[in-house]
Amino acid sequence: MVTGAAHADDYDDVSALMRSGRMADALRQADVYLINRPRDPQMRFLKGMIQRDTGKIDDAMQSFKSLTEDYPELPEPHNNLAVLYAARNEIDKARASLEMAVRTNPNYATAQENLGDVYVRLAANAFTRAQQLGGGNASLTPKLNLIQQLVGSAKAVSPAAQLPPSPTAAPIAPPKGNAP
Repeated sequence: MVTGAAHADDYDDVSALMRSGRMADALRQADVYLINRPRDPQMRFLKGMIQRDTGKIDDAMQSFKSLTEDYPELPEPHNNLAVLYAARNEIDKARASLEMAVRTNPNYATAQENLGDVYVRLAANAFTRAQQLGGGNASLTPKLNLIQQLVGSAKAVSPAAQLPPSPTAAPIAPPKGNAP
């Protein structure tokens, strides 16, 4: 189908502009494309990625949130929204977004890994808070040290421990057939 090929070319063009660092051009091209096809999930997703990569985090969050509302069955926007929530230390929102991504696609490895990272961050937060509240509970330090080992650091964990890294963003799968 000719229109499918034309859409693929548009996606490829925007992606190539992004890879070459020409974000303003990529955003402009995405916006032009979306004038005639405002509900296209792939281009909306690419626009969210451009916004994220150019530091327009609030705009990117809105783009991904809008995609999750319009296309709740797509796991990638949920995953990428979760990454932005985690970067803002909004861990409960990140967890909820990742759980939705995993519900929509249980085989989505990136979302599964990110959910594990978020659970580790939640555990670190809970153990650190318990240590602050409990004072001398000696069982918490080994748990915090174990969490630190999980994230690859050899340093012992103090009550103000570094949290594990934020989850990883992942691209949306290319559309199959006509975009919804």
